[in-house]
Parts: sequence; structure tokens; C-alpha cells
Amino acid sequence: MSTQRRIAGRGGEIEPFVYTALPLRVRFEQGGRSCVKDELSAIGRTRAMVLSTPEQIAHAEEVSAALGDASAGVLPLATMHTPVDVTEKALIAIEDSAADCTVAVGGGSTIGLAKAIALRADVPQIALPTTYAGSEMTTILGQTENGVKTTLKDPKVLPASVIYDVDYTLTLPAGISATSGMNAIAHAIEALYAQEKNPISNLLCLDAIETLAESLPIIAENPQNVEARQRAQYGAFLCGMALGSAGMALHHKLCHTLGGRFNLPHADTHTVVLPHAAGFNAVAAPELKPVSKILGAESVGGGLWDLAKRIGAPLSLSEIGMPEHGIDEAADLAIGNPYWNPRPFVRNDIADLIGRAFAGERPKT
Repeated sequence: MSTQRRIAGRGGEIEPFVYTALPLRVRFEQGGRSCVKDELSAIGRTRAMVLSTPEQIAHAEEVSAALGDASAGVLPLATMHTPVDVTEKALIAIEDSAADCTVAVGGGSTIGLAKAIALRADVPQIALPTTYAGSEMTTILGQTENGVKTTLKDPKVLPASVIYDVDYTLTLPAGISATSGMNAIAHAIEALYAQEKNPISNLLCLDAIETLAESLPIIAENPQNVEARQRAQYGAFLCGMALGSAGMALHHKLCHTLGGRFNLPHADTHTVVLPHAAGFNAVAAPELKPVSKILGAESVGGGLWDLAKRIGAPLSLSEIGMPEHGIDEAADLAIGNPYWNPRPFVRNDIADLIGRAFAGERPKT
């Protein structure tokens, strides 16, 4: 594998590390949605509520039909950033239905709702991802209340089983595919330099980034290309695994702050901020050097910005709905409760980074 030739420190000393393998089943199979009842039995459950957003109710109803008498119905309440009040409504429906499991059919919003339910009601979940968000592979839950998005890590929110069925990504519009794929790459970029990084997650990251960088431009030109869709799904799977093992840093803090405060589209926000956050951290994160080579660019920030442009993804926060006056507000919020980051920063650094992302400028080298 070409990625193995790029692993940092090969042939040298292996530094001490901790790698946590996550305990979940993964089924990677076209048409795998038809096996959802088998997965329900495999995790020892008998009655599942199928979750979705209102837009993906057709997929949810198809999965509910595959469950047959094991279905407790469809609950299309999921929404962006996992608002706590929506979770509370879902909990009532789960209790009334006597469901002992949820099946999340969708992207990060739906899987986030399933995670929030699992945290509060100890109800396990099966995930059928329809995007490249990668949330299904982590113990991380982000949720929003009163305009503030917070995150937590808890083993209870990890799905018991994940079914990757490429058929459920074929209807994903090219634009959403682009931002969802960049969102996945963001997970791998941060995992490369996160505080809990390790040689195993680094291998996953480099393979994932290369796979997505190759497949996303093909999908942008031909969204029905099954092979490219499968490769992108595989890459997103690896990105989620890496993030779940290694953790997050400045990029995710900024995206959670911006998304929660201004209700910006989750994947779009990651897409716009990523080149700037990666460019900022590159001087303190030698782990990012192989990424520049993968992208065929002189700098990692520039390479990510060029990739986003090539696949038709948004390049500025202004075009996805952020108000200009929010730059200072977001900087204040981000500096108030910062995540660990490989490069130290002060408020002016964050304001400058957000300002460039707002304007859509190519990142500093």
C-alpha cells in the first residue's frame, strides 16, 4: 500500500502510544440494508424505531419494511446540530413505542439523534449512513442548546452495528457529496495531529485522505459512479475510525462554535474552515506533510482549498449564511473554551483565521 511508504517515522523509533479499538460490528455491502433485521438479532434486540430527517423518510420507510414486525415505526425528527429539545421529543416517542433499539438512516444529523437517545435512554443503535459524515464510527456526540453546541465522548453513544450500503449514497446530490466528503477529510486531518494520535490512526488517515481525494472529483462529475461512491464511503469509514481513536483539535472547535451559534450547515462549515485550520496548524504538525504530497500541492491548506474548489464546494463562510459581524463573536466563543491544539493561539489568530474563511481567501502558506 502506498500509504505504508509514507508513514511518519518508518524505520525509526516508535514512540509510546495508546490505541483504542472500538467495539462495533461493520457490514460493508451493496444492498446491505436488506440485512438490517439480521443485525438487529445480532445485537440481541427485537424492536427498532427507525430514525431519519423529514427529507429521508423514504429511505427510512424502506428500512422499516425490511424490519417487518420488528419495526416500531418511523420517526423523521432528526435535524442539524442535534437540538436537545428534538431529542426530548424523540425520547417520548421511543418510550411510547416500547422500542429497544433505534436504526438511524441518514447522515450526521440522524446518527446524532440516535446517539443522544442512546446516551439518555441506554437504547442501542444500528446506523445506515447515507453521507460521508463518519459520526457512526465515533463515541463523540455534539448537541445544541440555546445556540451553543457542545461535545462529549461516551462509549454509550457508539452504534452497536453499522451497515455501509453504497446504494444509499447514489441519490446524494453532487453538492452535498462534495461537502460531506470534505467533512470526512476534516476528521482525518485533525486525527493526524490530535492529542491522542497514534501510528494506527495515522495509517487510517493517510489512506482515507488519498481515497477521498481521488474519488470526490469523480463523483462531482458523475454522481452515479458506483465504484467512486464505494471508495468515498470506504474513505469516510476510515476517517470516522481515526477520529474516534485520536480525537479533535482547533478545527472541530471552530466548526462547532460557528455551526451552533449561527446555525450554519455542518458539512459546509467544515469544508470552508478546514483549509484555514490545517494551514494554521501545519507549522506545528509535521504529520500533515504527507497530505501535501497526496494532494499534489505545495501546502496542505492550499491543497485542501484547491480540492474544495475543484469539486464545487463552498469556499467562504459568507456564502453559507454567516453574518460578517459574527467573526468577532465567534472568536470570543472559541477562545473561551478552547480544545487542545498542536499550535498555541491567541484571540487575534482565531479572528484572522475566521475572517479569511469568511472572505473565502486561499489560506496562508
